[in-house]
Amino acid sequence: MKILVTGAAGFIGFHLSLALLKRGDEVVGIDNLNDYYDPALKQLRLDEINKHPKSSNFEFIKLDIANRALMKMLFSEHQFDIVVNLAAQAGVRYSLENPNAYVDSNLVGFVNVLEGCRHNKVKHLVYASSSSVYGMNVKQPFSTDDRVDYPISMYAATKKANELMAHSYSHLFNIPTTGLRFFTVYGPYGRPDMAYFKFTEAILNDETIDVYNNGKMKRDFTYIDDIVDGVVRTIGDPPLPQTNNYSNTTAPYIIYNIGNNSPVSLRSFIRSIEAACEKKAKENLLPMQPGDVFETYADIDPLINKHGFKPTTALDVGIKEFVDWYQNCGICNTP
Repeated sequence: MKILVTGAAGFIGFHLSLALLKRGDEVVGIDNLNDYYDPALKQLRLDEINKHPKSSNFEFIKLDIANRALMKMLFSEHQFDIVVNLAAQAGVRYSLENPNAYVDSNLVGFVNVLEGCRHNKVKHLVYASSSSVYGMNVKQPFSTDDRVDYPISMYAATKKANELMAHSYSHLFNIPTTGLRFFTVYGPYGRPDMAYFKFTEAILNDETIDVYNNGKMKRDFTYIDDIVDGVVRTIGDPPLPQTNNYSNTTAPYIIYNIGNNSPVSLRSFIRSIEAACEKKAKENLLPMQPGDVFETYADIDPLINKHGFKPTTALDVGIKEFVDWYQNCGICNTP
């Protein structure tokens, strides 16, 4: 298939592009290569894609999904079979400082993706949502049947908005859409703004790490290979039109959680990083931060039952893979 991957120089987009090339798809990757974190890491990912044996099936275009005119041209020129939208302004805490960046990328950009799918007969749109849409839900594990009407960050609000926008386009224009709520993805080539990256860097450099809420928070940490496996499983199986339980609307629309289904405390997470680094962390204990949640825990039964999804990477194994990559990545700040 001919597949558009937006955010192809990002963490998940990079790994997904490699997986799609491996199975024989033609991939067009776009990314605006912004400086939210070091663009050198994004370029490193693109360089790795270009080393792939099937890199001739990959075309990279520097493009911001918020650019309406260029997005229209892109869709018209390429006539994609499938679109996987992973481009977004990420980060919960950064959304407190620069909310406009989230409006531009996550809302305006997503409308441009939807319009491209609408006018060019795209067979299936798969898009990234987030576990952050659950806010501070008290029911565990988080189910896609739960109400998610109380986001506690601008980032979460835009991801919830994406799901609503996708439903309207699915209903109005019969575009099959699948939303994927990712749960704390980690692994090699990961994002420097994520805790595991910051912790590894600090521990290896004998620097102090900031530990919020005394390390009592829990996260459903999910290794990148498991995430990509889940995405690939959904791509070729677009949802059929169905009526939901709350109204008479009919749409080829579905949402899944993609997580490890096994929350781990931040304290245990730090111990795993210490073990992989073979060094103890120096901790600066801080209170809970605005926009953070106490626990995430994914109910993944629908994805298991429909697509045979099964995460297989243990936390210690995944963290060791990341730390080994970090120490050899060439651009990371190691001693």
